[in-house]
Amino acid sequence: MCGIFGYVGPHAGVELLVENLKRLEYRGYDSWGVCLGVGGALELHRRAGRLSSGDMPEQLRGADTCWGGIAHTRWATHGAPNQRNAHPHVDCTGRLAVVHNGIIENHAALRETLKQEGHCFESETDTEVIAHLIEEGLREGADLRSAFLDALKLLEGTYGVGVVLADRPGLILVARHGSPMVIGAGRGETLVASDPAALVARTRDVVYLDDGEAALLSADGFETCDLTAAPTNKVIERIKFDLPAIEKGGYPHFMLKEIFEQPDTIRNAFRGRVLREEGTAKLGGIEPSLLRRVRRCHILACGTSWHAGLVGKYLLENLARVPTQVSYAAEFRYASPVIEPGTLVIAISQSGETADTLAGVREARLRGADAIGICNVVGSTIARECGQGVYIHAGPEIGVASTKAFTGQIVVLLLLAIHIGRMRGMPLREALRYLDAIERLPQQAEQALACNGDVKRVALEYADRPNFLYIGRLYEYPLALEGALKLKEISYIHAEGIPAAELKHGPIALVEPRMPTVVLGAQEGILDKMLSNVQEIRARGGSIIALAREGDRRLPELAEQTITVPAVADPLVPVLATIPLQLLAYHIAVERGCDVDKPRNLAKSVTVE
Repeated sequence: MCGIFGYVGPHAGVELLVENLKRLEYRGYDSWGVCLGVGGALELHRRAGRLSSGDMPEQLRGADTCWGGIAHTRWATHGAPNQRNAHPHVDCTGRLAVVHNGIIENHAALRETLKQEGHCFESETDTEVIAHLIEEGLREGADLRSAFLDALKLLEGTYGVGVVLADRPGLILVARHGSPMVIGAGRGETLVASDPAALVARTRDVVYLDDGEAALLSADGFETCDLTAAPTNKVIERIKFDLPAIEKGGYPHFMLKEIFEQPDTIRNAFRGRVLREEGTAKLGGIEPSLLRRVRRCHILACGTSWHAGLVGKYLLENLARVPTQVSYAAEFRYASPVIEPGTLVIAISQSGETADTLAGVREARLRGADAIGICNVVGSTIARECGQGVYIHAGPEIGVASTKAFTGQIVVLLLLAIHIGRMRGMPLREALRYLDAIERLPQQAEQALACNGDVKRVALEYADRPNFLYIGRLYEYPLALEGALKLKEISYIHAEGIPAAELKHGPIALVEPRMPTVVLGAQEGILDKMLSNVQEIRARGGSIIALAREGDRRLPELAEQTITVPAVADPLVPVLATIPLQLLAYHIAVERGCDVDKPRNLAKSVTVE
């Protein structure tokens, strides 16, 4: 959830830390802070609010002797989002500073023990115990690395942590357990961040720390070890995206840029994976033998990825004939799940760091399941934990509300369903029909984006409404949930997505003239049933915003407003139909004056349970 950036090298200064910390602000933006090592001292600057607030620190004293520092942007867990609780946190001496992502679950017990040893606490955070634990180790005569590692052994929960000590200028200590940390290897400088997006401006050569690993950083390089101080061997990897990929590129918001990137990201999701001659998909990250022995699938995900998983359930059952269950990852591990032989767990996560999904994968594997990941971030924890899977290659997604990752996930699930389907007897002709349709999706996504002007006009008319309903059937039911979620996330309007047939079992009581209903009717196979649901809404005075397939005349005749998308086979409808729903949420949020890219109370990567 929070963002960490650290630097040691000849270019250290406030400007460098703040500039790169801004690239992580989407991970948390209720408070922030920097700590600079200047000579043999630390200089601290912490503030509530956002980095963009304009309250920047002045040039620090003794800047010509600055050797490096650590910085943090926070998404509050323990303690209110104020200056006192902002990171970095310091020990009693003020000469040791810590930044931390994650949750220390035993912090209360540790705090009480440390208080009995004479330590004084200034914040409400769980993080501050780390600083005092290291301080206690130093008091007892340990060197910095030993005190750091000993402190980590006492922590229960998750952490990505960075530490600087005034008495050890030129060094930063970092470690991870459940919260990502990436080291950047530069020329004469070393960097660290919780996301590689903060590193690409200075280096694309990185090392991903694994759980239970720590590192000592200096301008000359880095040394990694486990918590017993035994050295570990790491391989430097190359970041494939460049700086323009994490900049707005002339768009007013990252979210709009990412919506309009979808023709390319859809293409990236299937590029090189369509084997037309064989009528199947090439998924090189998954052992074919694993898929051949699948008897059922269990999808784990959260939020938007969970909605993609619901689409995946329909795809796997309808195209591959594999019984499939979808679970909220946060509920899975506590529900004593039944994992039968032949169960394949599919973990879906944009960041690949979602704590609940990662915990679910580990629980499933303990119970004997095979697991694959569908992730966007190369080298992410879920990708490495599963060991097998598929990257969606959507590129960095900066807007907190996921857009292009969602469509990429659905395309990959389509390929997976076709691939397993062919193994289980799907006719070649049927497979080719779907593969041809997938290859047409980027062009059709361009056509779908042409509705932007129409969507904006609809948004202006309905932006003042306090509530929305979204209804859909089959493949469009997950879209109803996703459309409602997007609207809630960025406009703060209450919205509810429901199966259209369930309308008459209770929710229809909400229908009245001021309650717009977004009717998803782009599927051909169930349109007649949707038209009946629309008549039920009209009979009660409700207003209809229809999402229809091109060429259909019946649904538009019943709606006050209609948005159309290109006609595609029903299983592919979610890829195109989600685009106008994303645009509708975006334009309503802009009209209401909301911060589209940084909606209140949210963060991009949910690395705490």
